[in-house]
Amino acid sequence: MKEIFLVKHAVGGRAFIDTGKNPIPYTWKQVEDQWIFTVQIEKAEHIAELLKWKNELNVFIFQEIENEPTQKLWFYVGDDSVHYAEETGELTIVAKSQIVYIPEQFSAQL
Repeated sequence: MKEIFLVKHAVGGRAFIDTGKNPIPYTWKQVEDQWIFTVQIEKAEHIAELLKWKNELNVFIFQEIENEPTQKLWFYVGDDSVHYAEETGELTIVAKSQIVYIPEQFSAQL
């Protein structure tokens, strides 16, 4: 399975992180009723713009499984859920809700 991790501005749609275009190390896991994303970003200047909009972010995971349509997981990030530890270069994002969908099932027929 191929997986793409995206962090986008909720309002303007600007992508701050897109591992499909710029691979960086990340992990994610569900802990009870929330999802925790951990991203390694070594240079603080690369994260400054994301942190400026940290209360307006959405996280996406695109899962591409052979011979199946792409599944998208859309996570909602709440206030005070994004933190960057400059000493370790680790960005942590906590999401409290998600929607799982397959885009092909929502295409409009005109």
